[in-house]
Amino acid sequence: MILDGKNLSKKILANIKLYVEKMEKKPHLAVILVGDDTASKIYVRNKKKTANDLGIKSTVIELPENTTEEELLVHIEKLNKDEDVTGILVQMPLPKHINREHVVCAIDAKKDVDCFNPENVGKLAIGAKPYFNPVTPQGILILLDYYKVPIEGKHVVVIGRSNIVGKPMAQMLLQRNATVTVCHSHTENLEEIIKTADIIISAVGKKVVRCKMVKYKSVFVDVGISRDTNGKLTGDLNWKVDFNNFDDVVSYFERISPVPGGVGPMTIASLMLNTISFQAYEYPELLCQ
Repeated sequence: MILDGKNLSKKILANIKLYVEKMEKKPHLAVILVGDDTASKIYVRNKKKTANDLGIKSTVIELPENTTEEELLVHIEKLNKDEDVTGILVQMPLPKHINREHVVCAIDAKKDVDCFNPENVGKLAIGAKPYFNPVTPQGILILLDYYKVPIEGKHVVVIGRSNIVGKPMAQMLLQRNATVTVCHSHTENLEEIIKTADIIISAVGKKVVRCKMVKYKSVFVDVGISRDTNGKLTGDLNWKVDFNNFDDVVSYFERISPVPGGVGPMTIASLMLNTISFQAYEYPELLCQ
């Protein structure tokens, strides 16, 4: 069965819109974009549109490519002090002359909707409650829960160890009592490890997994995004090696998230949940649970 993130995200966003309508003080998401990266501009435009559609105030601060780190930090500090702003997001990647760590450390942890600030990351690592959960891992867990995929006691293999997905995903799964293995570019015998997994979460951005590498009726969450030779969006699962059509792939797995239409929409929904400033799992009615 498909893990339909597109459909679920629509339901969650509709619930958020109703919730925001009842809020006395409307949330305010401030996004800083540095430079002219085309993909980043598209992401920021989509975030702003989604926020506006939900009744969330959004401000986009566009800065030129040659903006200095000091100038960027001044903008962040102004947003930190602005009581009207409830969430701050600095679009990545940044120009090479700006230190990413300096930037994420400068964002007030209580407004850090991406969960990049070390205070939030550290709380997550020790099992404490951060002000916000990382958006993509949170979106994945909401998706799995909606489709009633059991996590406790299951062996979950996370492929990829980025600070955005892999590492926080592993931490959040451990908090859900999963047995977690993290694989990466230096992992030996990847196929042998994957074959033991009940759930595979792949966040690499290139074709690293074939269907027959995993056991029959496992769950596959495809986080990776790249483009094939025809320019179409595709994920980390190289399913065409083993099957001729995607319907056969769906039958092989217990659950599988498509690309596009799986994790991507859930990441946006998760960001909007963080923007209205609470721990999403404390409000199951918003998550259609």
